[in-house]
Amino acid sequence: MKILAIGVALLSCVALSFAQPALESQLEAAGNNRSNIEGFVKEATAKHGPFGKKSAAFLVEGMPVSDLQSLKKDFLLENLSLALKAREQFPWAKNLPEKVFFNDVLPYASLDETREPWRKDFHSKCSVIVKDSNSATQAAQAINREFFKLINVHYNTGRKAPNQSPSESQKLGMATCTGLSIILVDACRSVGVPARVAGTALWANKRGNHTWIEIYDEGQWHFTGADEFNKNGLNKAWFTGDASKAIADDWKHAIWATSWKKSGTHFPMVWDLKNRNVASVNVTHRYAKAQKKTATSIVNIRLWDKKEGKRIIATISHGEQKVTTKAGTADLNDMAQIKLSSGASATLQVEFEGEKRSAHIEVTKASESTIDLSWNQLNQSESPVAAWLDLLPEERHLSIPENDLSKKEATEALSLITKALEAESLENRKKELEAKVIKAAGKEMKYLERQFGKQPADGRSLWISMHGGGGAPARVNDQQWQNQIRLYEPAEGIVVAPRAPSNTWNLWHEGHIDALFARLIDNMVALRGVNPNKIYLMGYSAGGDGVYQLAPRMADRFAAAAMMAGHPNDANPLGLRNLPFMIFMGENDAAYDRNKIAVQWDKKLNGLRKGDPSGYDHQVTIYKGLGHWMDRKDRAALPWMAKHIRNPWPKRIVWHQSGRTHDRFYWLSVPEGTAKKGQSVITKIKGQMIEIKTKGLKKLNLRLSDELINLDQEIMIKVNGIQKFQGKTARKVQAIWDSLNQRLDPSSAATAVIELTF
Repeated sequence: MKILAIGVALLSCVALSFAQPALESQLEAAGNNRSNIEGFVKEATAKHGPFGKKSAAFLVEGMPVSDLQSLKKDFLLENLSLALKAREQFPWAKNLPEKVFFNDVLPYASLDETREPWRKDFHSKCSVIVKDSNSATQAAQAINREFFKLINVHYNTGRKAPNQSPSESQKLGMATCTGLSIILVDACRSVGVPARVAGTALWANKRGNHTWIEIYDEGQWHFTGADEFNKNGLNKAWFTGDASKAIADDWKHAIWATSWKKSGTHFPMVWDLKNRNVASVNVTHRYAKAQKKTATSIVNIRLWDKKEGKRIIATISHGEQKVTTKAGTADLNDMAQIKLSSGASATLQVEFEGEKRSAHIEVTKASESTIDLSWNQLNQSESPVAAWLDLLPEERHLSIPENDLSKKEATEALSLITKALEAESLENRKKELEAKVIKAAGKEMKYLERQFGKQPADGRSLWISMHGGGGAPARVNDQQWQNQIRLYEPAEGIVVAPRAPSNTWNLWHEGHIDALFARLIDNMVALRGVNPNKIYLMGYSAGGDGVYQLAPRMADRFAAAAMMAGHPNDANPLGLRNLPFMIFMGENDAAYDRNKIAVQWDKKLNGLRKGDPSGYDHQVTIYKGLGHWMDRKDRAALPWMAKHIRNPWPKRIVWHQSGRTHDRFYWLSVPEGTAKKGQSVITKIKGQMIEIKTKGLKKLNLRLSDELINLDQEIMIKVNGIQKFQGKTARKVQAIWDSLNQRLDPSSAATAVIELTF
């Protein structure tokens, strides 16, 4: 008994001895998964002794919280055991500094890729590849030459995600630079070659990001491109010139290498810049070359219209320099000046009367020179938006063109970006439409569909028709759904009857419905020829409840709405200011006082209309002698609704936040996460004056367009009677990009944004 007691005491000591402050903090963060993490350290200690214990502790201390809470003991132990096996097996691994082995051989992942047990398979394959290698360099070169052919994975932008795990890339047979780098790092680590991912979020010339790998040999780090074997050895790659221009103190343009040990800085993953879980070190100094100072030359520029034989006024820009040429009676020696590097060539951007062209010039010496340019002979400039859209999707947000846009350029940019986003989302949207299943907000929503009439020149109409039921078994709600698709037949349009994702009493009240409907609308606009200004909302019984709820809070998506035999619960009609709204009710539909509340809403809407005669268009019909079923008389809604077309840019808006908040409503928005129930905004535009009344808000963004207000003229903004802005605002690609990423609705996309703080 004494021996047993001593054994228990010793085990307790082991359990306590590895719980150092950093490790204990990680164990606490593991939450319900603590037993797996703690068990891993204990078993690593029992199986591999003090070095195993130290290895396990290091691994745990660097794990992100998501891994601490999900990874299992057996996964971690297999990874550690195989890493220790490689350390003993390969000569280049045996004498590695402990900190290098821990940080760059032992880890089971590089970035935020899916966690999976790749080490055993990779060790089996790569052991054969490196059998004749005598150094880490030779081993890494051999793997880079042979491994990608062996597993049949090569560069292709058609891959699903930039940060694919090895098995995900192997399944597709393709990856881009990040996925390929993850594979090469894992393959090297499987045979004890220290390796890590390296890369830059954005080259200094703003032409995209790139990822490669570094391997450690003979006390130094060396680099190579994944699946880019170079027979001349390491530190030779196509990107060395770009890397030489990296900027160490600018995170976007610096070069980073991953680290398992927490370093205080994080690796910028362009596909998820908010993710700071991957530690990194700034290694720019090993790539960037000191920039030599170059002599500058002053270039005087005269711009001529040769047809007219006179000088013209235009804007000429190069980098951050922007000048205006002289014309008219100005002396010939009074010229615009730009400073350029001597002995080099430069491309100038020239803008005249809203059109942009380019001029390529040579600067031969470090002195002052004069150049005459002819507008008629300049090259048509490539659209900077088109060039930017050629980047991979995850690269674009780091290098969005910053130049101001003319009205014409904004229109062109809107068209280009819309087409690009539609094309890139085509596959997923197509799958949803073919399966008739919409996916959003972690939910799935099935739907039925019918088509009527021929497609008009301005696009089809879309009629969303919500079924009744709720608070009943699935079979009852399914029956209601099947019936709903037969209720309404417009003269033209696509009628969609969605199946509520749940069977709860509040089928159409739940917060996920908004996201699902938004996705449905965007899909139909992108692929089915639906006009986003001809979308209509209807619903019967519990579906009518949904109309009461959804119409005010999503009024900016619909042209008109009709509520049939429903109950509003806590809905507020204020948001209906620009949405024509109908109510149909049987006089005897007394359950939950539906009939009485319909009359009350009629009074409310009449009152709102009286105070705002150009808004709150509505019609309320109470059928005498009828109950909950109205004998399809409510079909009268369709021709009335069809006469209305959505105006995405109303001069007056009333926005009231309900319990299900939204960040955007017509041309207003609030910063993400700041919307709260009860907040309200009322706007009115007259000429170039925007008057705003707010309640409960600290920040408000105005999403503007020439459809709403003249962006070439000064704008004055008053908030709660106080002037907050006066001046011009620029059209920007960023505004268009943000609008269309939020909502693939080009007719409501902003081209300029003014941010207000109260």
